Amino acid sequence: MSTGENQPPSKTPRRICVAGASGTIGRAVVRESVARGYEVTALVRTEAAARLPEFIGATVRVVDVSQQMDVSLALAAITPDAVISCLASRSGSPKDARDVDLDANMHLLIASESQAVSRFILLSAICVQRPRLAFQKAKLEFEAALKGSPISHTIVRPTAFFKSLSGQVKRVAAGKPFLIFGDGELTRCKPISDGDLARFIVNTLTDPAARGAQLPIGGPGPAISLKQQGAMLFELAGQEPRFKSVPVWLFDVAARVLSVGAPLSDWFAEKAEYARIARYYATESMLLWDERAGQYDAEATPEFGTERLRDHYAQLLAGETCAGPAPASV
Repeated sequence: MSTGENQPPSKTPRRICVAGASGTIGRAVVRESVARGYEVTALVRTEAAARLPEFIGATVRVVDVSQQMDVSLALAAITPDAVISCLASRSGSPKDARDVDLDANMHLLIASESQAVSRFILLSAICVQRPRLAFQKAKLEFEAALKGSPISHTIVRPTAFFKSLSGQVKRVAAGKPFLIFGDGELTRCKPISDGDLARFIVNTLTDPAARGAQLPIGGPGPAISLKQQGAMLFELAGQEPRFKSVPVWLFDVAARVLSVGAPLSDWFAEKAEYARIARYYATESMLLWDERAGQYDAEATPEFGTERLRDHYAQLLAGETCAGPAPASV
């Protein structure tokens, strides 16, 4: 894989359109693209998002990606050379997945084809390797459509993000135990930072080997388990490790109970899917899946970048310390 750090663009300026630009990764992609000298237009959903500081140096357009006409008019005005889609459903619910992961991306692809866009880069997810959830199936459906398009494409499938592994920083800083599933060793991942992932994505624009490729990518290893994440946090916080195990079967029970009401209520359907999502991430590693061996392969999972989860945790804990101590509790 030849997605080396900080490749210069093949020609400057080059018009880049970033959809889903207000998300964590989208903002990093806009910032990185601007820094490389690209002519960047960021598509966002709200006027409030248009004022984000990460968009300095870029043109921002408020576009309703749920409407084909709005997306088509936006791309006709931009006439981009390349489109980078960071669109992703926020909840993962069946409706949200179809509306965003599939339909909004299809609107973007149709508009890109009509404007003869030369490159389409899709931010997908490594978890689609073993699809059991609505959002995974929606992502795969769009991936198939993209592969069938005449536009040259690249599909990027990252492992876990730093943000997704940071939900318990405040718990640890407050003296609470770190929650694990089972023994905390059920899963592993090679998390990648927003900045490193953005650099990887932007590199694919000018990497010939990335054309038509499906690229799994993680951050610098080794792969880390949930319990190791907790131990790292406690060490950085100067505390003795304290863990509390949550049984995985609770998610199965919740999903079954909520599924009873799913045919009658969207609320029940969404909550049942949330329970299935929680179970999936509690039991499935975010690493490359070896189909022949029937297991995840940490060694075969590609790595990129230099930013490490440990440093990210240290920064977050420093912020919590500056905010003042919280009362300890169990």
